[in-house]
Amino acid sequence: MKRQKPWLSVLFWTLISFVTLFPIYWLFVISVKPTVDLFSTPEVILKSFYWQNYVDVLTDSTLRRYMMNSLIISTGNAFLVTTLGFLACYALSRFDLPGKESIFFWTITNRMAPPAVFLLPLFLLLTQVYRIGDFSLADTRIGMILVYCTFNLPFAIWTLRPTIDGIPKELDEAAFIDGASPWKIITEVIFPLARPGLAVTLILTWVFAWNEYLLAATLTNFNARTLTTGLSEYVTTTGTAWGVMAAISVITLIPALIVFSMVQRHIVAGLTFGAVKG
Repeated sequence: MKRQKPWLSVLFWTLISFVTLFPIYWLFVISVKPTVDLFSTPEVILKSFYWQNYVDVLTDSTLRRYMMNSLIISTGNAFLVTTLGFLACYALSRFDLPGKESIFFWTITNRMAPPAVFLLPLFLLLTQVYRIGDFSLADTRIGMILVYCTFNLPFAIWTLRPTIDGIPKELDEAAFIDGASPWKIITEVIFPLARPGLAVTLILTWVFAWNEYLLAATLTNFNARTLTTGLSEYVTTTGTAWGVMAAISVITLIPALIVFSMVQRHIVAGLTFGAVKG
């Protein structure tokens, strides 16, 4: 069927690509139009570009701080979650721990719960329990990095578990016989083989932290406020700056695209690694 009618497959994927990419294109159209033109007859094909929205965003010191907060929080959380998830999966895969399958299922239940369930306990933890004198983790980058571990760490463990299980245990035993320490086995035997899965986990957890809004909007005030929460500042009682909001949204896409392009060759390998065992 595919050989007889290849145009059906081309038409299908062209349609899917159009449906997927057109909202992004329309977001860019909004970002390069003045506010007055947004309420006129829409133009699918742009004839002129109004770059003042991007100038307003890039010259705003507050938005630049929000962007830096997003980069630091997302990157810090991604590396922390990937490292902890890798070590946790190694322990679950290699050690005969009692009830390890129950532990694995329990971690996944944290990911299943809606984020709103954790708002009150996380707020009290950051403001009261983890408070030392006048210092607290509320409205800090470190605090948000730890908060995102609540949801991203279970996801990392769930993603990396098949990857670690797919690495033969005989490699560990051979390295141990050769005199390698457990830490050396992890860093020089397991880590290189699990690199595709680690890359996928790193990029997905980074995107989750980068796009997160509810927790950041609730648990941050000024110092650790992220770029996604900065969008709400342009919705006021006097009007909504649609062009500036669209420009911010387009800018938030750029780091994600850069990160995806850096690890795209590992994504397919990482998602399928360990899926089939001989």
